[in-house]
Amino acid sequence: MVKLFKQEKTTVGAEADVTSSRGRTAAAQAPDMSGALISGVPVSAPLVLSIDAMGGDRGPAAVLDGIALARRKYPDLHFLVHGPEAELAPLVKARKLKSCVTIRHATGVVTMHDKPAAVMRGGKDTSMWSTIDAVRDGAAQVAVSCGNTGALMAVSMLRLRKIPGVNRPAIASFWPCKNPSGFNVMLDMGADVKAEARDLLTYALMGSSYARNALGLDRPRVGLLNVGTEEHKGHAELKTAAEMIGAMQEPGGYYFVGFVEGTDLPGSRVDVIVTDGFTGNIALKTGEGTAKFAGELMREAFTSSLLAKVGALLASGALKRLKAKIDPRRVNGGVFLGLNGTVVKSHGGADGTGVAAAIDLAARLAGLGFAERLAARVALASANGQDAASVEAGVENSK
Repeated sequence: MVKLFKQEKTTVGAEADVTSSRGRTAAAQAPDMSGALISGVPVSAPLVLSIDAMGGDRGPAAVLDGIALARRKYPDLHFLVHGPEAELAPLVKARKLKSCVTIRHATGVVTMHDKPAAVMRGGKDTSMWSTIDAVRDGAAQVAVSCGNTGALMAVSMLRLRKIPGVNRPAIASFWPCKNPSGFNVMLDMGADVKAEARDLLTYALMGSSYARNALGLDRPRVGLLNVGTEEHKGHAELKTAAEMIGAMQEPGGYYFVGFVEGTDLPGSRVDVIVTDGFTGNIALKTGEGTAKFAGELMREAFTSSLLAKVGALLASGALKRLKAKIDPRRVNGGVFLGLNGTVVKSHGGADGTGVAAAIDLAARLAGLGFAERLAARVALASANGQDAASVEAGVENSK
């Protein structure tokens, strides 16, 4: 039986994602996103995940390796795996996954070079399209794909549609930091390069809901990314967004800490960082590049001389812990927020370990009924409904 980190009880359509009163200290016990997860409340209903086997750079073998790793931790999970049956069947058999995998035949493959518009027009026979349709039709709770991000978002929006109150969906990712959980949530990471003040408010609501459910935080701290923390800094749209996000912090169930800057990303000041997709994607790629560069410098330093190699040997335990902490595979999986269904985007170059981490996240969100919780929370920011939302939230928080 799949077990999940204890979280608030929610009646779909009646209560949003208000947590129990465990407070911020519970974040210290938040799940290790590497896949070691998850203890707590058992989930009686079987969880089914929809997996695109054909989207990654490493091919379907890496995806099936990830499923095999996840299967060891979650023996009751079932997977709908999408792609050419003749290619997938031997891989499933070799990994002894026939009991937990159902292959859904799809001949087409979306490549990293395909344009989203072209996939929307002619991608019905692809594994990506089939993967999203399984969630749309209710056959699976969450979709996972390593494929083309733009195409995946386009197909997801087309087939799942946006939830009421969302103008622009967002991609949310975990960012390593000094918080007790080891991570904060950042969005948008590149779903849309534009974001108006109203969109940034919606991102704050969706991001706080995600942090509340995925990291076990009672009331997440939300910050708006800017060129400085002073109130007078930033363009007019950001200042308007700050006012709107601040005004909604009580009904939204979060604390608004104001503007944050780049140095706060790995710090402990904030749990949710809100920004537009242009800035978020640049920050993400900069962080990845910097981490890779630092790793290469450390490798060079510890192999530069015999004495350095001896020092590396003596410090091997600490170095292994450091490597594990900054390993990007541990936090592999950006979540598309704002759709009628949950989609987890795995890194295109993910190996089996990375895919398993994305599946861990997908299983966790599926077990929590995250899509329903998110929709209830975003309803607070529905168009022209802030006053009504405040009343609704008061009723919700009193339950």
